[in-house]
Amino acid sequence: MSDAAPTDRTGLLRWQFELTWALFEYHLERLEDDDFLWSPAALTWTLHPGPDGWEPDWADTEPDPVPVPTIAWLTWHLGWWWTTAAAHVRGRVPADRADVKWPGPAAAVEWLRGHRDEWLAVLDELADADLDAPSGYPWPADAGLTVAHLAGWVNAELMKNAAEIGQLRLVRAAA
Repeated sequence: MSDAAPTDRTGLLRWQFELTWALFEYHLERLEDDDFLWSPAALTWTLHPGPDGWEPDWADTEPDPVPVPTIAWLTWHLGWWWTTAAAHVRGRVPADRADVKWPGPAAAVEWLRGHRDEWLAVLDELADADLDAPSGYPWPADAGLTVAHLAGWVNAELMKNAAEIGQLRLVRAAA
C-alpha cells in the first residue's frame, strides 16, 4: 500500500481499498482449512460439496432470522459480488450467481487474492471522469448512482466481509 496521499478520486478509492485489504490479509494469512466450514451456530449459511463443485446456501428473500454465515460462505459471497462488480464496471454481462464457483478451503485465499488483483486492474483502467458514469449495480439502475458509488460500495462491502471473517476466525480460535 502506498503511503503517498492520493491526488484524485480514483487514487483515493484505491488507497482506501488497499488499506482495507491490508487489514484483511492479517486474517487471510492465518486461516486454516478447517476454519472455512466451521459452523458458529445451529442456523448457518455455508457451502456444500455438489456434483458441479461447492454449492452455497441461498435464499432469494432474506430469511428471518438471518443465518450466521461460515467463512466458506463469506469467501464465496466475496467472490460472487466482486466478479459481478468488475463485470459491471467493464460493461460486461456478469456471471450468474450459480456460476461463480468457490474453489474449496485449500484454494480460497488465493482465489480471493486473484479477485483483488482483478479489481485493482479495474481501478487502474478508470480515469476520474469514468467515476461519474451511471451504475446500476448493486442497486436499481434508476437510483442515480455512479461508478464512484459502486467502487465505494466495494470498499465498504470488503471491509464488512473482512471484519466478519476475522471475527469468525477469532471466535473459533478462542473456542
